[in-house]
Amino acid sequence: MEQIHDRIVGLDVHRDQVTACVRIPGPRGGARTEKGRFGTTTGGLNALAEWLSGHAVTLAAMEATGVYWKPVYYVLEDRFQVWLCNAHHVKNVPGRKTDMSDAEWLADVAAHGMVRPSFVPPPPVRELRELTRYRKTQVDARAAEIARVEKVLQDAGVKLTSVASKVLTQSGRAMIEALIAGERDPAALAGLAKGKLRPKIPQLTEALDGHFGAHHAIVAARILTHLDSLDDAIAVLDGQIAARVAGRYQSAARLLADVPGLERRSIEVIIAETGADMSCFPSPAHLASWAGLCPGNHESAGKRRRVATTPGNQWLRRTLIESARAAARTRDSYFGAQYRQIARRRGPNKAAVAGRPQHARRDLAHAHHRRGFHRPRRGLFHQPPGQGAPDPAPGQAAGETRLHRAARRGHRIAPPETPQARAPPRPAAARPLASAFHPRSSTGCSATSP
Repeated sequence: MEQIHDRIVGLDVHRDQVTACVRIPGPRGGARTEKGRFGTTTGGLNALAEWLSGHAVTLAAMEATGVYWKPVYYVLEDRFQVWLCNAHHVKNVPGRKTDMSDAEWLADVAAHGMVRPSFVPPPPVRELRELTRYRKTQVDARAAEIARVEKVLQDAGVKLTSVASKVLTQSGRAMIEALIAGERDPAALAGLAKGKLRPKIPQLTEALDGHFGAHHAIVAARILTHLDSLDDAIAVLDGQIAARVAGRYQSAARLLADVPGLERRSIEVIIAETGADMSCFPSPAHLASWAGLCPGNHESAGKRRRVATTPGNQWLRRTLIESARAAARTRDSYFGAQYRQIARRRGPNKAAVAGRPQHARRDLAHAHHRRGFHRPRRGLFHQPPGQGAPDPAPGQAAGETRLHRAARRGHRIAPPETPQARAPPRPAAARPLASAFHPRSSTGCSATSP
C-alpha cells in the first residue's frame, strides 16, 4: 500500500497519560517505530512536543476520546499538523488491544491515508462554541425546572395548566408566589389573573381549588429561585455571544437572518458549530451529512434497507430541526409547502428529517441547510425557490414514482403529450379536379357525385 506520510506519530490519549508511537523512515528503507509515554499536564505535553520535534515529525494523529484530546490538541496544533480521527474509523483488531498497539496502529493507518481528519474549528470559533453549548444546557435546565413546577402543582391538585396555556406566565407566576406565601382561597388566587385570563376567572377558581401544602411551597420556592438564577445566567451568556458574533461574524449572521425559521440564537449556534467558513466542506451535501441530516446507507446483496440518519453534530442537528419546524409554520413560503407535502405521506417527523435517500433532498431541514447555510461561502443572500409552492395534484406523486421505478428497470418512458405540445393538425388535402375520376367511377359517378 502506498505510504503518503513519512514522519508521523500516533497518539493514544487518556486522562492522565498519552502513549506516542513515532513512525519514521528506517536507515535501510521501510519504516521504524519509536514509542514513549508522557503525562497530560502542560509540562508533560511540552515534553511530548519536544520529543516529536527531535524526530522531525510533520503529522500527529489522535483519536477523539471524550474531552481528553483537547489539551493535547491545543498544545500541538501550533507546531505540527494534527489530525483528530473518529474512533470508529481506527479500531484495532479485537483481542490485541494495548495502548502501544493502538498508537502504532493509528500511526500506520494515518501514514497510508486510510483515515480522514475531523473538522476542528479555529480558537475563536471554539470559544464561541463553548459559550453557545453551555447556554443550551442552561436553557434545557430552565425547561426542566418549568416542568417540575407543573409536577408540583399537579401533585397538589392545582390544575392551572388546564385553563392557562403555560404555567409560568405573568398570571401563573403571581398565583404560584401567592400559594407559596400562604394564600389558599381559590377566588383570591383567580383574581390575580391578567390579560386574556380575566374572562376565565370562574374556570380558574375551580382549577385552583387543591391541597397545596407546606412541602409544596418549599419545593416551588426553590424552583422559582433557581429559575431566576438561570434567567440571569442565560442573559449574561446572550450578551457575551452577541458581542463575539457582532465583532467577527456580522456578515454571516446578516446572510442567515433572511432564511425562514432562523432566529438570533439559532444563527449564533450555526456560526459557532460551522465556523462560518464553508470552504471546509466540499459541497452543501457534505455539510448536511456532517450535521447528521442525511440518511445512512445499508446495502447488501443488492437490497437496500431503511436505516436511520447518520451520526452528526448533535448541537447543530437539534438547532436545524427546531428551525425547520419553525419554518414549516410560515405561510406562503417554500419550506411550509415542502413540509406539508411530505408530512401528508410520511408524517411530521419524517417531514422534518428525511428517512430515505431518495427523499433526503426534499426534506425540509436538509433543504433549509443546503439553501441557507452554504451561502456565506459566496456571500449570497437567501432566495427561496418560490413563494407558496403549490402542492402536487392528487395522484401526481404516485404517478411520478411509478415512472421512476419503470425507468430504473430499463424501460424507455416518453413524457405524455400536453394539449399545448401536440402538433397542429395537418391541412386537409385539396379536392381533386373535376376531370379526375372518383373511386366509384366504375358506376358512372364523377368526382362531384354524392
